[in-house]
Amino acid sequence: MPPEQREAVRPNHLTWRHWLLATAVVAAFAALLVRLALIQVGGHERYIEEAAAARIGVAEVPASRGAILDATGCPLATSIDTWDVYIDTFLWRDRERALVAAAQLGAWVNRDPSELYALGTSRSIGDIPVQRLMDYERGHELRAEGLWGVRLLPSSRRVYAERELAGPLIGYVGLDGHGLWGVEADFDHVLRGQPGFVVGEQDPLGRPISFVQSTTIRPLSGGDVQLTLDRFIQAIAERELARAVEENAATGGTVIVMESRTGAILAMASLPTVRLSTLDLNADDLSTLTRNRAIMDVYEPGSVFKTLTTAMALDLGLITPETTYVDEGIAHVSGGVIRNWNFTAYGEVTMTEYLQRSLNTGAAWLSDQIGARAFYDYLDRFGVGERTHVGLGGEARGLVRHPSDDEWYPIDLATNSYGQGLAVTPLQTITAVNVFANDGALIQPQIVSQVATREGVRRFQPVTVRQVVAPQTAQTMAQMMLDVVEDVPYHLGRVDGYRVAGKTGTTLISTAEGYDFETTIASFAGFLPYEEPRVTILVKIDRPSADSHLGGIVAAPVFSRIAADVMDYLNVPLPQPQVAAP
Repeated sequence: MPPEQREAVRPNHLTWRHWLLATAVVAAFAALLVRLALIQVGGHERYIEEAAAARIGVAEVPASRGAILDATGCPLATSIDTWDVYIDTFLWRDRERALVAAAQLGAWVNRDPSELYALGTSRSIGDIPVQRLMDYERGHELRAEGLWGVRLLPSSRRVYAERELAGPLIGYVGLDGHGLWGVEADFDHVLRGQPGFVVGEQDPLGRPISFVQSTTIRPLSGGDVQLTLDRFIQAIAERELARAVEENAATGGTVIVMESRTGAILAMASLPTVRLSTLDLNADDLSTLTRNRAIMDVYEPGSVFKTLTTAMALDLGLITPETTYVDEGIAHVSGGVIRNWNFTAYGEVTMTEYLQRSLNTGAAWLSDQIGARAFYDYLDRFGVGERTHVGLGGEARGLVRHPSDDEWYPIDLATNSYGQGLAVTPLQTITAVNVFANDGALIQPQIVSQVATREGVRRFQPVTVRQVVAPQTAQTMAQMMLDVVEDVPYHLGRVDGYRVAGKTGTTLISTAEGYDFETTIASFAGFLPYEEPRVTILVKIDRPSADSHLGGIVAAPVFSRIAADVMDYLNVPLPQPQVAAP
């Protein structure tokens, strides 16, 4: 092609490329216009809401946690208002103002100003906590100072007024404001309340705009939970339990004091226990120390259970207190051998004497008279192996094998009759024994007397679960238990001025290899005054290593001391002596 023709074609080619480029630009611009139209017209309301939401800042205001009260209305756990102190790191970009604020803040929180300045400038945005739970009045004064870049938010601190008292039962509140165990956890939904909110506009960095009015939604305080626990009786129980554990070099123990007629728990003490005043939430043994052993630990109750076996036979009309059997010191049952605890034979003895001497052969003889079907039916009625529904979390059921179970053997009937081969909680034991102080009725144990919330006050009344034995049976059993204590010379469970009905228990500790003949659990359960029972008390001492391992030596004196102090505290009048008719 000649040069002049090539020059003529080139302008036409460039015009075509420019046309394509212009078309693409116009199309893109048109699409942009369409998109803007959709945003400004079609999505107008949506984006207005999103923009507003981006400007709105919400700060949560914690609710005041409700109190846990004892039976007298004294607070065991309560909350006091405090402040949490923060540094606004964005504002502390202003070096001169930050240095002044650090110097002023250091005096309030007792920290070195240079340390505070380094902390507040360690990053460029966000709040950094400086001190939590500052006393309310002091925080209020600090807030009034208006230090540059220093913010205070409402908070609260949990206070346990009685310090270490009933730690496993009352529980503890964690850093997140929720209960970790005990009543604090079980009734967390009642105690914690509902948080409030402060709603206001904020700048793009999340800082509140001070001249814009904010809206406050006030928090709703939590409800109060009042226990049946009496702090004075609890202190008595804890003091005497600690003394017994120390004197007998024991590994621990449990004491429960129950109001006989209502089932109200007046004291629930256990060792080892948690110390709330020096609590370390990261301690390796925390779960062990916070465990409420009265409802979570199971053990073989031993001879205390002979009262249940005897009551069954009485209720069936098989015996009277004067019925006799011949004690040979040993009994052969289903290929097994049952021996008395002291390897002694007593010959012909009455039912009262068998209880006084706590003879295993007597209980085995009774279980044979009762029969397996009736025996385990009565155990169910006494609540053995069944949760008491006291209202606390983590309660164990216990363990009882029935004849219908594959692992049950006929000899279990004999061993169960004197409290071995089955496992119960201390609370199950005292609830069952309390049947004899309450005319044969099983009363549900109660730990909470009322809950007070914004909706009102809910009071809990005593609950009769079932009639276990006839009233006459319970009265006869109570008389036999009275004879166990009052007619045995020098019995250590006696209380001056009052008559006690009770029974000791000594049981070997079961291991994977069988029973450990070197260790025992010593216990005593009883009630007083016999004429009109006010309290039923269980004392359980784990693995005493003193000279004697027997319940009558180790646990009975603890019962006596606790009972005497409780009678004095409750101002229970001494029974009037009965005058024989002329």
